Amino acid sequence: MKLKWSLSLALVPFCVAGLSAQVSNRDRWSSFRGERASGVAEGHNLPERWDGQKGVNVKWKTRIPGLAHSSPIVWGNRVFVTTAISSRGGDSFRHGLYGDGTASEDRSPHQWKIYALDRSSGKVLWEKIAYEGVPREKRHIKASYANSTPVTDGRYVIAFFGSQGLYAVDMQGRLAWKKDLGVLNAGAYDAPDYEWGTASSSIIYKNLVIVQCDTQGESFLIAADIKTGKTIWKTAREELPSWGTPNVYDVAGRVELVTNASNFIRGYDPLTGKELWRLGGSSKITAPTPVFSGDLIVVASGRRPEAPIFVIRAGAAGDITLGKGETSNKYIAWSKQARGSYMPTPLIYGNYLYVLSNQGVFDCYDLKTGSEIYRQRLAHQGGGFSASPVAADGKIYLPSEDGEMYVVKAGPQYELLATNPLGELMMATPAISSGTMFVRTQHHLFAISR
Repeated sequence: MKLKWSLSLALVPFCVAGLSAQVSNRDRWSSFRGERASGVAEGHNLPERWDGQKGVNVKWKTRIPGLAHSSPIVWGNRVFVTTAISSRGGDSFRHGLYGDGTASEDRSPHQWKIYALDRSSGKVLWEKIAYEGVPREKRHIKASYANSTPVTDGRYVIAFFGSQGLYAVDMQGRLAWKKDLGVLNAGAYDAPDYEWGTASSSIIYKNLVIVQCDTQGESFLIAADIKTGKTIWKTAREELPSWGTPNVYDVAGRVELVTNASNFIRGYDPLTGKELWRLGGSSKITAPTPVFSGDLIVVASGRRPEAPIFVIRAGAAGDITLGKGETSNKYIAWSKQARGSYMPTPLIYGNYLYVLSNQGVFDCYDLKTGSEIYRQRLAHQGGGFSASPVAADGKIYLPSEDGEMYVVKAGPQYELLATNPLGELMMATPAISSGTMFVRTQHHLFAISR
């Protein structure tokens, strides 16, 4: 039965457990790619080798119904995942390297769910149906109806299900509020009839839940009060559909909400939604999330012919678009064309910027200068790479669609340390917390640890 919609529904106040002060940084991975999407965690002593089929260094493995490309998140002793379960069964997607942009034919009624699992055992602690009904939009044949990764601050778990709405539940799975953002048609920029579905994940900044919605129709950024769902600000955007998650740069007093999109990469004031700067020259399709280190913000996208990497200095103002023939200016430290990643978000680790292409070309650059350190093609099975790399303790982990995790030594010399099979297709980015890597595959959530 379809849930009744309201613009914003606040329920009776309740006691919220698990405040942020009670959980250390080591015991949380609260959003897509962890804190500020950095993808980096240290001091976890993860195994270098494992085997998901034979159970080597697999602490537990839990089946998750339905189909989802969203990543797991962790807060304390709980792991959260989302999913969309088709009533017709046999949920599937078409993985691999191809250019077909058609939509899935599965428009059967679905259940959109949030799951909480025990971090130590993998036991399902609770599950919550957020929405039930016929999907309000189509999805790409390579996508799912639950692409967006949830986010938590230890009080609320926020799940964005695109046209099915934005939801906040407490740590026990009780609904706090829900918000209808309308039908979000995020299809091909040059073929409006192709509906691809949404993928941008919601983020939390202070007491705001921020969502980037770039579509064939209305495009906007919206910030809602995390306790009530009430709209605090909404900023219209003249944009093509995009799929990247926004990020908040917050270093040395400078705060910028950075969005990746086709017409312009933009910086905003996250408290008001006021635009601070804009940068043109990007791809017509954008998916990677902006990342940063020190005073440098990295934004990339992989659609050719542009496929740029931009390294932006924090504190920009106005239009900072490069002139013809320029690769840098006052606010652009360096840039490159035809080197950006299509799906995976770049990784900054130490003094280096790592960029992984869908085809498995793995690039390493000096973060400050843009000098190429190495370029290496990974020998994969042919399915390519859509999930984003993460790093811990001097190692970089590269998840392939075919279900193998490549482990590469961090630093200026390329060295493949291991190739570890999970035994299932893999589209989601891993999470690292409490000495464990949580890896989502097509049907299961794995806990990998010594």
